[in-house]
Amino acid sequence: MDSHSPVTKAMAFTATKEYNELKAKIHERLIGLMDLSLLDTMERPVLTQEIKKLTERVLAQDHINLPLNQEERERLLREIVDEILGLGPLEPLMQDPAVADILVNTYRQIYVERHGKLYLTDARFKDEPHLRKIIDRIVSAVGRRIDESCPMVDARLADGSRVNAIIPPLAIDGAMLSIRRFAVDPLELEDLIALRSLTQEIGQLFEAIVKARLNVLISGGTGTGKTTLLNVLSRFIPEGERIITIEDSAELQLKQQHVIRLETRPANIEGKGEITQRDLVKNTLRMRPDRIVVGEVRGAEVLDMLQAMNTGHDGSLTTIHANSSRDALLRLETLVAISGLNIPTEAIRRYISSALDVIIQSSRMVDGSRKIVNLQEIAGMEGNIITMQEIFSFEQTGIDEKTKRVKGRFRMTGIVPKFVDKFKALGIPFSYDIFKPGKMLEI
Repeated sequence: MDSHSPVTKAMAFTATKEYNELKAKIHERLIGLMDLSLLDTMERPVLTQEIKKLTERVLAQDHINLPLNQEERERLLREIVDEILGLGPLEPLMQDPAVADILVNTYRQIYVERHGKLYLTDARFKDEPHLRKIIDRIVSAVGRRIDESCPMVDARLADGSRVNAIIPPLAIDGAMLSIRRFAVDPLELEDLIALRSLTQEIGQLFEAIVKARLNVLISGGTGTGKTTLLNVLSRFIPEGERIITIEDSAELQLKQQHVIRLETRPANIEGKGEITQRDLVKNTLRMRPDRIVVGEVRGAEVLDMLQAMNTGHDGSLTTIHANSSRDALLRLETLVAISGLNIPTEAIRRYISSALDVIIQSSRMVDGSRKIVNLQEIAGMEGNIITMQEIFSFEQTGIDEKTKRVKGRFRMTGIVPKFVDKFKALGIPFSYDIFKPGKMLEI
């Protein structure tokens, strides 16, 4: 392409410092011209058109002759609208359904996660104050603040996306921002099967486990799809039951009619008013729940959750951060121990073994895909050790040379779990051929 062509000049100009300064200048002029009280009363399409008209007027009044073609001019108008109404350079990424995570590493770098892989984007903030302004806009919208006295914050956007921000002096190189996108249309069991996270037969097994009111713990590392799987399993809860969900940041999207959603509350500016997951779990027991679904146990609430499982609230579902099923049991034990109660280790283990029925382990593979890697049934205690029996596991057989996707299969151990007796007693339809020794489920 000719370096002197209008298109090349336009592309070069939009990448310059002058372009960002011009955009900031127009933004400041617009703030002075606009009636900011109208931002909350007018529909976004109407506001967008008004802002574009005002921008054109400012360009004409200031006799600004931009070396931009029509496409680049539209981009300028769109970016100015995003600055006023949205999250600035993050707004296009927030509109992209393929983006799962947005990671801002200071104002200079913005990464996104698509299909399990991280990519560096061309988007960036003008400077540190520009990034801080967007962070302030996010946290102030939910009644929070972030400054040197409170340099970390967790918040939730209007669409449910989770936000974490951390600024200097804790962040040495400048402000950092992480956004975990909220799925507008959550994944269903058929989607997990299509993504090869599990098979149809395993999906039917999980459905029977939920309908049989077994207590389920979903274990996995960060970003392994624990909440997605919890959401899918929650869909199998029968319509007539009263379900109460407890989360730090509301993500679950249950489709049943009788659902009560509870969310924790952080402390206010004075350090008061905090409502923890443990407070909510205790209160939930007074609300006549049929099912309790806890987004993730990570603190003292684990003891109250186990008590609920042991006192008639069968069919409870929750997740935990752990890299294996055995690690999940160890983490549960540790969380109970740090809850402040002086309970002997053996008593804790017996309590856990009597409360839980199954552990589903989820993992993130090298190609970025998520897989259910094994299912363990809690068999009881042998001495002072919790025993488990593996029902199936995922075996990776290689990497496809063309697609670079993980190849593998699910191997059944041949063990018939004890909980199938509950399937039969409750009349839950299920094909028991899945438990044949050596049975392989290809994906």
